[in-house]
Amino acid sequence: MWVDSHCHLQDLQDWESKLNLGIQAGVEKVICIGTDLESSIQAIEIAETVPERIWASIGLHPHHASSGTDNIRSLVAQESTKQNSQVVAIGECGLDYFYNYSSVEDQKSSFSSQINLANEYDLTLVIHTRDAWEDTFDILQKEGIPKRTVFHCFTGGIQEAKVCLELGAYLSFSGIVTFSNTQLLRQAVEICPLDKFIVETDSPFLTPVPFRGRPNDSSNIPIIGAKIAEIKNISIDIIEQNSWKNTHIVFEIE
Repeated sequence: MWVDSHCHLQDLQDWESKLNLGIQAGVEKVICIGTDLESSIQAIEIAETVPERIWASIGLHPHHASSGTDNIRSLVAQESTKQNSQVVAIGECGLDYFYNYSSVEDQKSSFSSQINLANEYDLTLVIHTRDAWEDTFDILQKEGIPKRTVFHCFTGGIQEAKVCLELGAYLSFSGIVTFSNTQLLRQAVEICPLDKFIVETDSPFLTPVPFRGRPNDSSNIPIIGAKIAEIKNISIDIIEQNSWKNTHIVFEIE
């Protein structure tokens, strides 16, 4: 059995049918990720619809950092009063210096605030970082890395992977591992311990080979797992078992 540790069901047309496609492929559970207030609320609503299969992460993507985190903080506080909240994580949040849709200062402030939220409410932190490794690590060390932290859609090489692992974080691998021009990423996959990785689609984005050009969904998780197994030269069963176990640990789901 598999878990899709990072997907955006709210961005999929007919998410229920896409969820069922994943189930048919052996993907029993998913973490639905918010990127702003609206999508975070949608993630919660979807998770509450199928609570035995879906959990929510709520946060402010660096693209939206300029809008401020007050509304996300209020939403987290509201969820904390529920007896059985489906919210298990903060994010995706972080830094994106490739697009810079929000200013660097706004991104840093938003990231710091959401790290503090994860620590305050004992939630997992889901990090998006692109072209911003040094500042990402600096802010994490300054604010205090949450005890359960995931580098979503990890795209670094060996050096970045080593720092993440030294911080105690998990590396989440996506369909990018199937792309032809990702040798540095594949080297990071090789060195990542079996107890420190998870698997994601980031659907509807980052569709793996050989289905590039189509919207992504959770049914592609086994394809990503198979490529990780190939890179590490071990059986896909070992990847499946460890990704299942690790995702349950890092998100504290049952």
